[in-house]
Amino acid sequence: MDQKTDSENPRRVEITARGGRALIEIDGTRIDPTAVKAYSVSHVAGDRPEVLLHVADRGDTRWSGMARVVVADLPDPGPAAAVFLDAIDPEALERAALSRPDLGTEPHSLTKAMLTQLGEWARGL
Repeated sequence: MDQKTDSENPRRVEITARGGRALIEIDGTRIDPTAVKAYSVSHVAGDRPEVLLHVADRGDTRWSGMARVVVADLPDPGPAAAVFLDAIDPEALERAALSRPDLGTEPHSLTKAMLTQLGEWARGL
């Protein structure tokens, strides 16, 4: 069986986006706008561009054809966490944790308050 891969036989994709709406065509065939809830386009130098369509949950919509399925590993949070923690002012963290209304008096309550505070700062709260 001699099948070409997607990288050897790319599809022509056209996306016309206006405001919150997008019209998507694959090889000249228009895709039902209600069948796609989101899309993303990525391109790494030296590779072909990729278009990822996030399919909406529609009972009547049917997709057919070949697809390349990729299972992505979650990124390691360690490096980003290290950069975040390096930027923390210890005095500001201690001051914020000690002034929290949920600071308890049980053992490790200051550590718990500091971790809660760091989590809130990480989420932009």
